[in-house]
Amino acid sequence: MDSQQIESTVIEMARKAREAARHLGTLSTSVKNRILLATADLLLAERDSLARENARDLAAGREKGLSPAMLDRLELSDKVIDSMVRGLREVAALPDPVGEISDMKRRPSGITVGRMRVPLGVVGMIYESRPNVTIDAAALCLKAGNGVLLRGGSEAIHSNLALAAILQKALGEGGIDAAAIQVIPMKDREAVSVMLAQEEYIDVIIPRGGEGLIRFVTETSRIPVLKHYKGVCHLYVDESADLDMGVRIAMNGKVQRPGVCNALEGMLVHAAVAGDFLPLAARELMAAGVELRGCERSCRIVPEMVPATDTDWGTEFLDLIMAVRVVDDMDEAMAYIRQYGSRHTEVIVTGSYERSQRFLREVDASAVMINASSRFNDGGEFGLGAEIGISTTKLHAYGPMGLEELTTRKFVVYGDGEVRG
Repeated sequence: MDSQQIESTVIEMARKAREAARHLGTLSTSVKNRILLATADLLLAERDSLARENARDLAAGREKGLSPAMLDRLELSDKVIDSMVRGLREVAALPDPVGEISDMKRRPSGITVGRMRVPLGVVGMIYESRPNVTIDAAALCLKAGNGVLLRGGSEAIHSNLALAAILQKALGEGGIDAAAIQVIPMKDREAVSVMLAQEEYIDVIIPRGGEGLIRFVTETSRIPVLKHYKGVCHLYVDESADLDMGVRIAMNGKVQRPGVCNALEGMLVHAAVAGDFLPLAARELMAAGVELRGCERSCRIVPEMVPATDTDWGTEFLDLIMAVRVVDDMDEAMAYIRQYGSRHTEVIVTGSYERSQRFLREVDASAVMINASSRFNDGGEFGLGAEIGISTTKLHAYGPMGLEELTTRKFVVYGDGEVRG
């Protein structure tokens, strides 16, 4: 397909998504839920055909030399399909935010002013590897009344198109325009650039993937982007911390799933407790296979640490590696977080209410945890039911984005003939 064909195809898809979205915003909750549940049933019925299309992607991935980790993300195993089915049913069970009216106030003029929650319109989703994102994103956008234009990674093209066909079949059977959920069918990166120029039709772009993809999207897009570049999350162990609690939180944050964005990448320890805490934590972490890269003071306390280099501070390792630094006080810890953090998740372990509250107020991150693991920064864990991603920008969402974050609020006014004097 040449450049002109790519451009015309993507523009037409975006235009159709805009048309379909106008109708989606008026759908009743019961209709949306019926489509979600029908999609879940179709996924189960089409399991074998999905496996065949996914096998094409896996074979191409092996031929290209994708890593085992990448191939694992790409696979639509029975477990992944069951998880998608469960996710669709969970989204169907969530309260529908669309049409909710709140903050009604009577004004001296006689009018009554409130806010109504409404869909964003059309969401453009750009993502890598995991084809299950196709279902997750489509389900949340549909429930929130948004059209969605999806552009998955080229390595998952057959899987994503097969999933799109299932979604569109469920829409069609429900009497809804299939253009409400579309997957861009070409692998060319040019298609992404064309998509990012369609501000007339697309209201927001949400990228999910590596830092390189997200920076490309942010630098290229004419459309507002909700993003996070990376998850450089820190644990600060205060001088009043319960040391066993600190070890437990460090272990969970680093070891449970080291390759995710809410895993710990750095640990800061108050000098007053470093001599007691670091040997305890290092023993547990190293036994779990974690390589600790420490500052000079850390290495003196635990000689088995690898001396850290300047490039280790602020690095998103996504692996069993952790940077460790001893700090003189909480001010130094917060200064370090300001310099090297990514506004994703920051954790303090402390027995001091005063310092915990100061940490909450002064640390700028989408989630700040007191005596709890960074791994809790997740839509499901926060009670959102599901999430389309985690935003480290502040307009218009900060942190995990669930159904409410896929809507906005407009003002509504009730009057009885009032005019402004």
